[in-house]
Amino acid sequence: MEQLPARDVPLIQPLLRWLRGQPLSIEDAPWQHACETLPWVRGLTPAQQLTLRALAARFLHQKTITPLGDLTLDEAARVQLAALCCLPLLEFGIGGLRGWSQLIIYPEAFRVQRSHVDAAGVLHEWEDELAGEAWDSGPLILSWADVQADIADPASGFCVAVHEMAHKLDALNGQADGSPPLPGAWQRAWTRDFQQHYDALCARVDAGKRTRIDDYAAESPEEFFAVVSEYHFSAPQVLREAMPEVAEHLTKLYGAPPTLF
Repeated sequence: MEQLPARDVPLIQPLLRWLRGQPLSIEDAPWQHACETLPWVRGLTPAQQLTLRALAARFLHQKTITPLGDLTLDEAARVQLAALCCLPLLEFGIGGLRGWSQLIIYPEAFRVQRSHVDAAGVLHEWEDELAGEAWDSGPLILSWADVQADIADPASGFCVAVHEMAHKLDALNGQADGSPPLPGAWQRAWTRDFQQHYDALCARVDAGKRTRIDDYAAESPEEFFAVVSEYHFSAPQVLREAMPEVAEHLTKLYGAPPTLF
């Protein structure tokens, strides 16, 4: 029997590509679809889009995307999800993908059971409806309906994929405290500025005053970081006006925000 050249054996191709160190890639058609349908990607510079494409290819290689229920995701939808999740990694890099392996997609917002024991030892239990969730050492979970709602209104201040990815970056230093791992001097400046604006936001919320940033950010320092990360991509001018020091830190962390209009 005639022996096929190695390049003609399907199972050998991925091995050869790995041995040669060829970069992973995304086909032109689904990537062009992502650029056309995702306002945040469309608003990036050409250099940022090139970086994002490489990151999204790595994401698709490393992560298992699992739709639940009767939801099905074609290749274009999977590329969209990868691109959205990698937006916060434009400057941070592929190290931001460490520590987890699965992206779970619900068709709609999903319900989770919560419990808390208060200072008096009383157990409180309730049910939350969520658009997304990020487990410290487990999967990242998103609602497909909420992802689509974000895409339809890209300048609203919301982007659930960015929010949950910010939680993943936050957890990289071993604790969810509202800060990703940063060099020492930057870490100190970050902590000072974020704490100042977080405290001011909490004071306004406690006083019943209106806030320009979604008041869910006052829930905790880690939620503050995740919410302002959404604003960096979806309402950067609002963030710059409300919290200029925070906006400056996030531009350094994430790169310049996209131009949406």
